[in-house]
Amino acid sequence: MEIEVRQAGGPDIEIVSSILLEAAAWLESLGMPMWREDELLPERIESDVTAGLFFVAWCGRERVGTIKFELSDQKFWPDIPEDESVFIHRLAVRRGYAGGGVSSALLSWAIERGVALGRHYARLDCEASRQLLRAVYERFGFRHHSDRQVGPYFVSRYELRLADWQPPSIAV
Repeated sequence: MEIEVRQAGGPDIEIVSSILLEAAAWLESLGMPMWREDELLPERIESDVTAGLFFVAWCGRERVGTIKFELSDQKFWPDIPEDESVFIHRLAVRRGYAGGGVSSALLSWAIERGVALGRHYARLDCEASRQLLRAVYERFGFRHHSDRQVGPYFVSRYELRLADWQPPSIAV
């Protein structure tokens, strides 16, 4: 399955929202809520999409996943130099494509973009209690950096040194 990552634009707001809402509903059904539904609605993500922060994974003519890619994250990473990292948020894959390498393609794309931008680290966070998700990031090569309380969220923060990155041999 060949996956292409493209920057989302105004016409993609509904698609990005629907991918995020589908992932959130699935996690909720498993008793593992991740995002509040109201923060994923089109009107709530519109400014981030139009600002060029969201990207969409395409498989053929289907939009199958999304990722938010940022160059700054003062909310979750206020304690690091601002110009050394790229930050990954809101990685989500349509259920019909889960396990097919979409997450790996999106993470690889973000890391390659970080390298191209001359950054030294890729950083992300997730709810600290999400052991399976943490294991996915660790298999991909991310290392636990620290845990931190951010508002109502207790998160585990992960980083990947871009100079050390090797593509994983298995899809995550």
